[in-house]
Amino acid sequence: MRHAFGTTFDVDGVYLNTPSIGVPPRPVVDAVSAAVTAWGRAETSPPQFDGAVAAARAAFGQLTGFPVSSVALGTTVSGLLGLVAASLPPGARVLTADREFTSVTFPFVSAGHEVMEMDIDELPERTGAADVVAVSVVASADGALVDLEALRAEVGPDTLVVLDATQSLGWLPADLGWADVVVGAGYKWLLAPRGAAWMALSDRLAERVVPGQSGWYAGGWDAIYGLPLRLYPDARRFDLSPVWLAQVGAAVSLPWLASLDLEAVRDHAVGLANRVRRGLHLPAGESAIVSVRHHGAADRLAAAGVRCAVRGGGARLGFHLHNTEADADTVLEALA
Repeated sequence: MRHAFGTTFDVDGVYLNTPSIGVPPRPVVDAVSAAVTAWGRAETSPPQFDGAVAAARAAFGQLTGFPVSSVALGTTVSGLLGLVAASLPPGARVLTADREFTSVTFPFVSAGHEVMEMDIDELPERTGAADVVAVSVVASADGALVDLEALRAEVGPDTLVVLDATQSLGWLPADLGWADVVVGAGYKWLLAPRGAAWMALSDRLAERVVPGQSGWYAGGWDAIYGLPLRLYPDARRFDLSPVWLAQVGAAVSLPWLASLDLEAVRDHAVGLANRVRRGLHLPAGESAIVSVRHHGAADRLAAAGVRCAVRGGGARLGFHLHNTEADADTVLEALA
C-alpha cells in the first residue's frame, strides 16, 4: 500500500512498467469493481454510463488544452488516427520520427500515404517537406521528447500536426491545444482500464474528417433506429460506442489527474528517473522514462523483483506517481 498525491496505490514491489500498463489508484479500482458488481446483479442500464463518458471526455480536453466540444471518443489510438488518415488527399507526405510507435504510423501507411522517418531531433526543421507531421510527444521506446516549441515554430500553416500523447498525458504538463490532432490511450499514464482512448481535433481538420466509423452513439439516444443519418454537430460525431467499464475508471482517474499540479507530478517522476541516470552515470534528462542498455540489465532487474519492459534493446523504466526513491535505489543496487 502506497500513499502519493492524495490517494492510495495497492502496489507490491517495484513496478516501473507504466509505459506498458499503468497501475490505477484505489478509487479507480473501487469504481470499476462497483460497476462490475452492479452489472453482475443486473442493476445497470446503458444510460447510466453517460455521465462517466462525459466526465472523462471533459478531463481529456482539460489535459490537452482543447474544449470538450473538440474531443472524440474511441477505443484505440490507431482506430482514431485511421479516421484522420482516411481524410487526407491520396499520397500525402507524412513526417514521423525514427522508431515511432506503429499505432501512429501504420494508419497512414495503410491508407497509402508516403511516410518518412527521421531522427526526432531533426524533425522540427524538416516540416516544410510534409503535409502532415505525426509523432509521439514522448517516444515509447526510450522516452525521448519531441521539441514541441521548435515544432510549433517551424511548422508551416498548411501542415497538419498530429500528436500522440499516450506516453506523456498524466505526468508531462505541455501546451498541446495548438495541434490539429492530439490522441491518447487511457491505460498507461492516465491509469484507466484498457478500452478508452480520445482524440481532440482542431476546427480546420474536423471539417475534413469523414465520420466513417460512427454508429448510433455518434448521434445519441435519438439516433438508434432508422434513417436519415443524424450525428452530433461537434466532435462527438466521430465517437465510437464506449467501452463502459473502461469509461467508469477513466471518469475517476482523468479528472483526478487533471486536478493535480502537473509541474509537481513531472518533477517527482523526472526526479526519480534522473536519480537512476545519475547512479548509472547517464546524462540527466527531462523524461520520466529511462532506457537502460547495460549488458544483462533486464535479467538483473527481473532477478531483483523490478517489473519493467524491454524495448529497443534496452530495459525501459517508467516512473510515475506511486514510485519512490526506494524504487530508484533498488534499480541501482540491481545494476551495481
